[in-house]
Amino acid sequence: MFRKMAKDQTILFHSTIFGPIHSRRLGVSLGVNLSPYDGKVCSFDCLYCEAGFNAQGAGKSGLPAREDVARLLDEKLTEMRQNGDKLDVITFSGNGEPTLHPHFAEIIDDTIAIRDKHFPEAKVSVLSNSTQLHRPDVCEALRRVDNNILKLDSALEKSMRLIDRPVAKDFTVEKVVEQLKQFEGQAIIQTMFLRGEHSGEPVDNTVDAEVNALIEAYKAIRPREVMIYSLDRSTPEENLNKVPKEELLAIGEKVKAAGIAVQVN
Repeated sequence: MFRKMAKDQTILFHSTIFGPIHSRRLGVSLGVNLSPYDGKVCSFDCLYCEAGFNAQGAGKSGLPAREDVARLLDEKLTEMRQNGDKLDVITFSGNGEPTLHPHFAEIIDDTIAIRDKHFPEAKVSVLSNSTQLHRPDVCEALRRVDNNILKLDSALEKSMRLIDRPVAKDFTVEKVVEQLKQFEGQAIIQTMFLRGEHSGEPVDNTVDAEVNALIEAYKAIRPREVMIYSLDRSTPEENLNKVPKEELLAIGEKVKAAGIAVQVN
């Protein structure tokens, strides 16, 4: 049986700075949302996105200005430090793809400087869908963060298009794997495993052909680590299932056997 999920799931983050929240992968995380706070802007339209489908629109607030991101982050970190709060990581995620922001690189530089002033031990992480790796400014900025976490949900073209639904028609698995190679151990690859169906088509990237293709891609990319996980929140596609932890662990063992560090969440 498929578990029913919230078909009308929409924006979860109604501010530029949100949290801190506890991330199962990163610890105590303060979020930075470079998308609108009343809409979604993304270069993927993933079946499992907790922020909903792109069809909801981009809203009216627009992308936050660089100066506002810096000011709001500085204010929040000042407050947290004064309160004696703990902080493990500042994480760029939110209501869409952070690297689409035209001033992404400059915002990363601002964030590192503000982090160093308030919580120098905290990491800066970016959760990206890997669609902007053709831009040198984005790639250079990603090299400057502590955790450059890049998505690869399938190494098979048909499955990637079914699960991630890239907006750009020229985005391909072959291209993105080549682009991911450039980080030479500085990247963390994140893969969502799930199964179910969408518009009558089966969705399952846990089968042997999928896992084997991913492992070959991981070996070519040579990441610092691979993070594998499954559904944890409501998704806009109702007919999806979470992959049990024991299955994820079994996949993780196969990745580890290929000589790749892996974290299973």
